[in-house]
Amino acid sequence: MSTVTFADIEAAAGRLEGLAVKTPLIESPALNARLGARVLLKPETLQHAGAFKFRGAMNRISQLSAEERARGVVACSSGNHAQGVALVARMLGAPAVIVMPADAPAMKVANTRGYGAEVIHYDRYSEDRDAITREISATRGMTIVWPFDDPDIVAGQGTVGLELVGQAKDLGATLDVVLTPVGGGGLAAGVSTAVKHLSPGAKVYGVEPSAFDDTARSMVSGHREKIDPAARSICDALQSPAPGAITFPINQRTLDAVLTVTDGQVAEAVRYAYTTLKLVVEPGGIVGLAALLAGELDVSGQTVGVVLSGGNIDPALFSRILAGEL
Repeated sequence: MSTVTFADIEAAAGRLEGLAVKTPLIESPALNARLGARVLLKPETLQHAGAFKFRGAMNRISQLSAEERARGVVACSSGNHAQGVALVARMLGAPAVIVMPADAPAMKVANTRGYGAEVIHYDRYSEDRDAITREISATRGMTIVWPFDDPDIVAGQGTVGLELVGQAKDLGATLDVVLTPVGGGGLAAGVSTAVKHLSPGAKVYGVEPSAFDDTARSMVSGHREKIDPAARSICDALQSPAPGAITFPINQRTLDAVLTVTDGQVAEAVRYAYTTLKLVVEPGGIVGLAALLAGELDVSGQTVGVVLSGGNIDPALFSRILAGEL
């Protein structure tokens, strides 16, 4: 089974130099006072295409041969990976096809098309997106860029953790705790690998929506658990059907635990980020902060890093959350 080393993440950082945004760390006195901790927020909302996914997509696609780029790439995603792949493909001159669920946020679909990609819809509750993606790859000769279960993708996402630890050090801080969202596990695997290498004493927690707690349950059972097809959540970015075959073994080794949050707790965090932190963060991107605000983890007296993984929230959903309807 393929794995990812810190050296892989360092190599990815080299490929991303000058291409990806080195997103800053943001600190809020109000948030620190509320939690009794020093909280350093890593807003990947400011990354190209509005989410961390650009990092993995660039690390993967930039390594394709000229012939492979000419044939193009195909990916499956509910939105953030879709946009990241579409943007990178445009930057590198490669055609792109993105397989997206029919109920994906309209803004994410529009942005993906805006970057020049062809979008093919499927029903996430009755169709197999991976099978559709493989068929397109076979018939069109396109390279598949998987959303999380690929070592190059994980290594690219791991640059978030590499930057986080280095930026905290520049602020005179040593991280005690790091929280990162978990969907298929690529971001968590990359971040935790980097953090554990650079700051071995830090605890790293993944955070999932309570309705999509496959990684949390998998950590307990020791094998990859699946999600109930009937599950629903406002966290569209974290609705993978199961942990990845590559990402789960990494997360088993490197995550200290996986926390879960309800949609209500997520909505409250989205409101808090907007009203207090002046940040627009999508539901799936804010689960780490949601866990802290809800008291799911006591971090009093500690220095905490929180990855805010994306800011591509549908305007209609954002309005409903701000109005207190969710």
